[in-house]
Amino acid sequence: MSLLADLRILYNMALRPVRGRTHQERLDSFYSGQAQGYDDFRRRLLHGREGLYRRLAANPADVWVDMGGGTGANLENIGKGIHAWKKVYLVDLSRSLLGVARERAKARGWTNMQGVEADVTTWVPAEGLGSADVVTFSYSLTMIPDWFAAIDQAERLLKPGGMIGVVDFYVSRKFPAAGMKRHGWFTRTFWPNWFAMDNVFPSADHVPYLHNRFERVHFAERVGGIPYIPGSRMPYYQFIGRKRDTAE
Repeated sequence: MSLLADLRILYNMALRPVRGRTHQERLDSFYSGQAQGYDDFRRRLLHGREGLYRRLAANPADVWVDMGGGTGANLENIGKGIHAWKKVYLVDLSRSLLGVARERAKARGWTNMQGVEADVTTWVPAEGLGSADVVTFSYSLTMIPDWFAAIDQAERLLKPGGMIGVVDFYVSRKFPAAGMKRHGWFTRTFWPNWFAMDNVFPSADHVPYLHNRFERVHFAERVGGIPYIPGSRMPYYQFIGRKRDTAE
């Protein structure tokens, strides 16, 4: 990707006004000018996706739901294993990103992938509640205003024993639980305000809420660099959890 293309992305991220009365309108306003160059830039910004998706794809099953899946680039991390799944739903509110996802699915022969324009906090697949084997959020939870409702809906979509996978930016609580990383004042203050300019909201509550709602299978706290900000280190996490059997 050229420097000119990166500058176009940065302009749309940092300077171009985001307009719209609804969340969907604001998403389309934000992404419409950068959808085609989205994936290359985000590959250098959004860390930890490949490992999470490959881990979840190790045991193919029937239904995978990618919440806020955007252009479908996350599904590239499954590789050829995507064809082993009976159905893969990519749910997003951004028409421009879904357009790229549908083009990608056609080019890759992902006949089992269906792009859905819908609100992830309320959407239900044709198979109904309790039908999904895997639900994922890749850097989408921080862009969903009612993120807690999105996690709750993911839990309702999952079969007992089904898996949720999340990778996203975050900051720690001032006094995190034992065994969790504690970020300094600058990290907890600067990064949420910096990302908020793009309506991205790294939260100190995502990680505790996920641990509360699901049985932890895998959890990692890491940091990654931000393109064109030398020395930057933004915290992100990977979480894989299992839906508890309601009979327990």
